[in-house]
Amino acid sequence: MDNKKEIIFAGLVIGILSSLLVKLGNPVNMGICVACFVRDIAGGIGLHRAGVVQYIRPEVIGFILGAFIIAALNKEFKVRGGSSPLLRFILGILVMIGALVFLGCPLRMVLRLAGGDLNAIAGILGFATGIIIGAEFIKRGFTLGRSHEQSLENGYILPLIAVLLLSFLVIAPDFIFFSTEGPGAMQAAILIALAAGLIVGVLAQRSRICMVGGIRDLYLIKDPHLIIGFIAIFIAALILNLALGYFNLGFIEQPIAHNDGLWNFLGMLLAGLGSILLGGCPLRQTVLAGEGNIDSGITFIGMLVGAAISHNFALAGSPDGVGANGKIAVVIGIIIILLIGFSKLSIGASKKGGVTYGK
Repeated sequence: MDNKKEIIFAGLVIGILSSLLVKLGNPVNMGICVACFVRDIAGGIGLHRAGVVQYIRPEVIGFILGAFIIAALNKEFKVRGGSSPLLRFILGILVMIGALVFLGCPLRMVLRLAGGDLNAIAGILGFATGIIIGAEFIKRGFTLGRSHEQSLENGYILPLIAVLLLSFLVIAPDFIFFSTEGPGAMQAAILIALAAGLIVGVLAQRSRICMVGGIRDLYLIKDPHLIIGFIAIFIAALILNLALGYFNLGFIEQPIAHNDGLWNFLGMLLAGLGSILLGGCPLRQTVLAGEGNIDSGITFIGMLVGAAISHNFALAGSPDGVGANGKIAVVIGIIIILLIGFSKLSIGASKKGGVTYGK
């Protein structure tokens, strides 16, 4: 019951902060979006040159540092890793490609629906389908292997990178890129965005909130307690959007979205399938990386590279829809993940010792 209260509280606060960040300068229906913000960071450090999405987002820095600080204070900072690192890197890339075809992570998917964007329904259905497919792999013994204790300095790498990125944002050296138009130019003040990110990082670490885990548990063991957090996010954001005038019900002319239902569905199917095999959604992976999980740190780097690939090779969706490159990438990505699933399933089925998931 205490954990349910934590999850509901975390969800309500995240929903409120998401809408307030829009009021304070972030793009509409994108107060918080891990996929979009990681994409912006990739552009900010020059990994892609799409000029409208280049900005080192303080919110992501806050997610990492918030999780790091609270985990250290509660003696939960544990440095572990070594569970199929290259596969996790590839899965991180594919999750990001799927999310950017849809134009949002699972959190933004909920926030888009709370803003009246009905295109998010196709995304939710695709995401749930991907998780259900992945859950069947889990039931049959899928595992990426066990993680092991690592030397302490490994766990400090990503928090130190977050501090370095923050210094780049504040100092603004010539080699860092800043959008002058488009979503990348829509931003809350640095201190406000960083504070919001720290709060979300702390709450997400304490509550273990994760939409992948919520749908997985609901499907596998009929336990709804994790998904309640995202219901709370939806309710809080919906109420605030209505109050602030950001609610716009419909399929067309939605902010930073397209209405191609098939590719919204398939993009999030790819993201959901990859996320469940990884053991958590992009937000959960980012938080785990902050608290010392090296495997999640590698996944985060994979997502950063995936964001760069998506824009360098014209895979990402846009308000005009999804191009041929993006469609081909989603289909290939789904095939690759299914192959990974079946290959690791056969290996896992031949060994005894249980399944490692979500570590």
